[in-house]
Amino acid sequence: MNMSYAQACRTMVNQQIRDRGITDSRILRAFLQVPRHYFVPVDQWDSAYGDFPLAIGYRQTISQPYIVAFMVEIAALSPQSKVLEIGTGSGYQTAILSRLVREVYSIEIIPELSSRSAGILKQLSCDNVHLSVGNGYYGWPGAAPYDAIVVSAAPPVVPKALVDQLALQGRLVIPVGESQQKLLLIEKND
Repeated sequence: MNMSYAQACRTMVNQQIRDRGITDSRILRAFLQVPRHYFVPVDQWDSAYGDFPLAIGYRQTISQPYIVAFMVEIAALSPQSKVLEIGTGSGYQTAILSRLVREVYSIEIIPELSSRSAGILKQLSCDNVHLSVGNGYYGWPGAAPYDAIVVSAAPPVVPKALVDQLALQGRLVIPVGESQQKLLLIEKND
C-alpha cells in the first residue's frame, strides 16, 4: 500500500472505527491490513477510505467501513470460527473476515463480482476463503454448521435456511426489511 493510502487507512481506522467504539485489537489490525482501495473501481481509489458506501458496479455497493466493523464485532468471532458470508460483493468484508477466522465461506449472486473478488482475494493471500456463486438466501448447507453468518444483503425476513445452518451458540448478523431495515443479531441455542 503506498504511503497516502496507508495513511488514509490509518485515519479511517482511528476516526471511523475506533472512535465509534470498536476497540477489539484483532478487528482494528485486520482493517489496517486490508487495502480498501483494491476493492473499489480505480476511479474511486481516492474516495476508498471515506465514511460512506461506494458503488462497485452491477447496482451494488461496498459498505461503509464502520458498518463492516460493527457487523464483524457483534458476530463475536474467534480465530477458530468458521463463517458464512452472504453477499461477497467487492470482497472487502471477506478479506477482513479471512484475517480473523479459520475459514470463510462466501456466496455472491452476481458471477462477475464473485470473479473479480476471487482475483483480489488471491492477490492478498486470503487462502482460507471459499467462494461460490449462488443465491445466499439458501446458505451453503454443504459446509454447515457455521459459528457465525454475516449477511450483507437485506431480505424481507430472516431465511430459515440460515438459522438452520448455524451451529449451537452461533450468531447470525443480518439486516432485515424492505424500505426500512433493521440490523438483527440472532443467537442460536437449544
